[in-house]
Amino acid sequence: MLTERGIATFRFDFFGHGDSDGLFEEITTTLAVHQTQAALDFVTVKGYDRIGLVGSSFGGLVAILTAARRSDIACLTLKCPVVDFAEELRLTLGPDELPRWQTSGTIPNIMGGSERVRLRYDFYEDSLSQIAYVPAERITAPTLIVQGERDECVPLHQCRRLHDALRGPKRLILLPDADHGFTRGEDFHRMTTSISDWLVTHLPTTP
Repeated sequence: MLTERGIATFRFDFFGHGDSDGLFEEITTTLAVHQTQAALDFVTVKGYDRIGLVGSSFGGLVAILTAARRSDIACLTLKCPVVDFAEELRLTLGPDELPRWQTSGTIPNIMGGSERVRLRYDFYEDSLSQIAYVPAERITAPTLIVQGERDECVPLHQCRRLHDALRGPKRLILLPDADHGFTRGEDFHRMTTSISDWLVTHLPTTP
């Protein structure tokens, strides 16, 4: 959708995800922010000087933390962003799971799988220092947030509090029947169209 409208795109897999090297169990928010900074530096070296940053879920958290540290982000779009991952994990897993996680290095698959997932407890400890509400107060770039009111992963109060914290032009779109994955076709279409329109509005395009 973006390339058709004259906007170049760059997408990458986080450490331990997709085609990237590393073990998923070793990922932390801090590491993901470092990788995003490196990705942005890479496209800047390639000559792009107006950048729109897009993040989804965990990537939304990383995008907020990254945008708060940079002055070259022209606009920001966030799809069902996590803002406080430690809180989300506590709410999702429950108090009995935290000690088990600490001793076993595994958590239940919060995306619905039956087998436990290997993830170091370092992720939780790191997330305690990577809560994005205060960093968001430093963001003045135009920011769009899109989230479903039936999101089963990220609590709605997080996106509302994030919206209040942002200091620049901002918009919060809540889709009444959308879940975390925007699995209904009409919700997915509205989400992608809203993100595309926001980027086209705030970034220069070429024929």
